[in-house]
Amino acid sequence: MPLNVFKLAVLVSGRGSNLQAIIDSIEREELNAHISIVISSTRDAIALKRAEKYGIKTIFIDPAAYLNSKEYDKALIGQLKKFSIDLICLAGYMRILGEEVIQTFKEKIINIHPSLLPAFPGLNAQKQAIVHGVKFSGCTVHFVDSGVDSGPIILQTAVPVYDNDDEKSLSKRILEQEHYLYPKAIKMIKENQIKINNFLLMELIFLNFIPLIKTLIN
Repeated sequence: MPLNVFKLAVLVSGRGSNLQAIIDSIEREELNAHISIVISSTRDAIALKRAEKYGIKTIFIDPAAYLNSKEYDKALIGQLKKFSIDLICLAGYMRILGEEVIQTFKEKIINIHPSLLPAFPGLNAQKQAIVHGVKFSGCTVHFVDSGVDSGPIILQTAVPVYDNDDEKSLSKRILEQEHYLYPKAIKMIKENQIKINNFLLMELIFLNFIPLIKTLIN
């Protein structure tokens, strides 16, 4: 592995379809990065098997083995530091990161969320979109801060919400876009195209919405 390779850690808890999207992007040589470690908070996560198939190192950190969340976070930090990680990607990771993790890896943690933030943060975002009757939803890649899905937005993609949609059908449509958007955001960060508190972020978000604007006009 080259010394200057861009090293990723991916944190998972479940199926890991966004992990697979990142792996596929690397395999297709669209994303010049290396997944150094996949860490799971659940023992039987399918994501672990996905990683192992490609020879990626995996670790299960058992929450039950620690007295509290702070002790768990210390173990997580310890594992991440071993690999000199450049970027941490949350991919269906179902634990809230503590302040110590966020500060230790400040501006190096990103997440993908199935809504157009700041709308519908937290759990069941797709269901929230259906209940509120919105005409479009989507997904957002954002930096992780101490709030709930409240960090600076990196990229967003919108999808229509149809009258006959339910939570399952909308989730599927959004997930397809997540698989495209997440590797794209990682590549932009790797290539230093993303700066927090910079007009570049707002410009990129706006450009990503141009196709949606054209659709609404037409």
